[in-house]
Amino acid sequence: MSAVVTLLFVSLVLAAGGASVAAAGKADPNKAPDQSAASYVGAQQCVACHQQQHDLWQGSHHDLAMQPANDKTVLGDFDNASFDYYGTVSTFYKQGNRLLVKTDGPDGSLTDYPIAYTFGVYPLQQYLIRFPRGRYQALNIAWDTRSKKDGGQRWFHLYPDEHIKHDDELHWTGINQNWNFMCADCHSTHLQKNYDLASRQYSSSWSDIDVSCEACHGPASRHIAWAKNKDADSSDKGLSVAYHERDKISWVIDPVTGNAKRSRSKQTSTEIEACAQCHSRRATMYPDAKPEQPLLQNFRPALLTDPLYYADGQINGEVYVYGSFLQSKMYRAGVTCSDCHQPHSLKLRAEGNDLCGQCHLATKYDVVNHHAHKPGTEGARCVNCHMPTKNYMVVDARRDHSFRIPRPDLSVTLGVPNACTQCHSDKTAEWAATVLEKKNGKPVNRHFAQAIYAGRHGLPDAERMLAELVLDDTQPAIVRATAVSLLPRYLSQQSAQVLQMDAHDEQPLLGLGLAGALEAIPAQYRHVFAVPLLYDDMRTTRALAANSLVGNDSLKNLPADARTKFSQALDEYIDSELFNADRPESLVNLASVYAQQGQPRQAEQFYRKAIALAPYYTPAYINLADFYRNAGNDAAGDKVLQSALPRVRDKAVVHHALGLLRVRQKKLAEAVEYLRLAAESPTATARYVYVYAIALHSSGKAQQAVDVLQQAQQNYPGNTDILSALISINNELGNHAQARHYESLLRGEH
Repeated sequence: MSAVVTLLFVSLVLAAGGASVAAAGKADPNKAPDQSAASYVGAQQCVACHQQQHDLWQGSHHDLAMQPANDKTVLGDFDNASFDYYGTVSTFYKQGNRLLVKTDGPDGSLTDYPIAYTFGVYPLQQYLIRFPRGRYQALNIAWDTRSKKDGGQRWFHLYPDEHIKHDDELHWTGINQNWNFMCADCHSTHLQKNYDLASRQYSSSWSDIDVSCEACHGPASRHIAWAKNKDADSSDKGLSVAYHERDKISWVIDPVTGNAKRSRSKQTSTEIEACAQCHSRRATMYPDAKPEQPLLQNFRPALLTDPLYYADGQINGEVYVYGSFLQSKMYRAGVTCSDCHQPHSLKLRAEGNDLCGQCHLATKYDVVNHHAHKPGTEGARCVNCHMPTKNYMVVDARRDHSFRIPRPDLSVTLGVPNACTQCHSDKTAEWAATVLEKKNGKPVNRHFAQAIYAGRHGLPDAERMLAELVLDDTQPAIVRATAVSLLPRYLSQQSAQVLQMDAHDEQPLLGLGLAGALEAIPAQYRHVFAVPLLYDDMRTTRALAANSLVGNDSLKNLPADARTKFSQALDEYIDSELFNADRPESLVNLASVYAQQGQPRQAEQFYRKAIALAPYYTPAYINLADFYRNAGNDAAGDKVLQSALPRVRDKAVVHHALGLLRVRQKKLAEAVEYLRLAAESPTATARYVYVYAIALHSSGKAQQAVDVLQQAQQNYPGNTDILSALISINNELGNHAQARHYESLLRGEH
């Protein structure tokens, strides 16, 4: 991040100045002229000069990422095979040269659909079906391509443990199984989504149907021109991006430590960020990303958030490697993807422990004294201790790329998983922690997991722990950025200074972490942290910072340069949301921009568009009801919230909103009942329980409020709101000993 603005903005007064939604669609100022001049030519243009690389790539998972459906490419059983899913029987069959499936459509009735494309190849293959308006939908009955001995060669459903009906948000005909948005840009080359909001029509296109040369090397037209005339003056050979750094380095194992060192420090993150454009959990913010561009220019990668990651950074949700790898000592040492993976065939560079032996001395690490297991067994495999697996899409076992040292002691204190008991499933985490402590000594108590856990759960010492983690530059940037994203919940004068320093940090992820959390900062102080981010080098960070300032009362005396930066960054934010206007999240975000710019008609229209597109999407109802509340029309908001109840899966947030609305209407009995429903929901948050208890207290049921809070304190130990309420109400009831007990908990003395 380039800190163009070097002032602390404590005394900065901002001036009005914004961009309307109509101002979107300008040319990308980050696109260099020579890059925009290059065009995609297709993989066949590369074969003549790069036959060896083409041969390695052919048949790889990249090559087979997407294919037209025919007898050669389809691996599933279409010989009148049937599959029963909660009583709905789907049939897979052939009709001449066509392959079809008879399955439940958007109205629940059995319908015949031709298979248009295959999607993926191992360990499962999905199938795409063409729908009106240019949509392609991914059938969520998939073919298990593993061998029979491994449990494969069968049809299976991607949601085997829950009955997904036709009106469910996860049904294969809905927007959450839509290829154009959800999958396309990582399975084809130069994928252009081309969504038109007015007609709700896709005109998606690609230069190659699969992940081919230009997906990683960028558009090749200038390189082709150079190859035809090698005397031309072109120091880069016409390449948009080249990966030659690996050719210039070597890894040499130090016999003392048993670990390898890079012959020269890593000069660029281009390779890793090019891979991360697909191999990461991220949101695509802008179209036409190029592999040579920094990741944050076009994408918003996920931080170590719950439920994607456990507090110690282990994988939980489907996160696709990048966020894990950034945590690793490997990444910090300069290891890149191609150190372990062949970039064209995608195969590992060595098998078994020999892969790790490239950099870790086998006589030190591949021995019983290190791994404590019989040689040749599963327990002696490096990856099983340092890269444990988790299954996604039912059968796809993926390894955690954070290369962590097992910490069963953290399982005991924080409830995170550990590799030891993943294999020794009949043992406890306490057993594993004791075994490792006897072998290796007591682990260092300090681990970033403790701060992240405290920040997530509102523990009394969360602010201090998070602030220290943000400032600790020995920790991975993604860890520090996650701490940044949690810290605004606990904002004080001390932590504000830490966040101000972060706004000027050179690590791009730290700026992103702050930009994504700005709305948790009170509006009157937000500009102090947001304005420096308007000058950030990364477009995604600038855009998020600008959005946090829309409608802010502080936008009154902004200097001319900063006013221009705000306007430009807001245009970038709006561009992003218009690009993703096929999703309800973006429609709600656009509605919010309109509302804060004083354009209520447009805001209401976009909220309604979001509900029409995705009737299950709870935030659209909540935000529209809040929009009506701000307009002094709670009656309209009440109707919106009531209409949400039969449509949304998780009703807790709607019940909570209805409870607060009834409080405003002074209908306390109804309010308490709605708040009870929210607080007793399986998805209840600590906040829901706290508000319910306060409502009970306000209605004269102080002891019942204490009972609710005491139970909540067990479920959310250390939550400061709950503890403060227990102290206050117990003192009011004369239970002073109990109040003192909770005071000690609030001070973190237990």
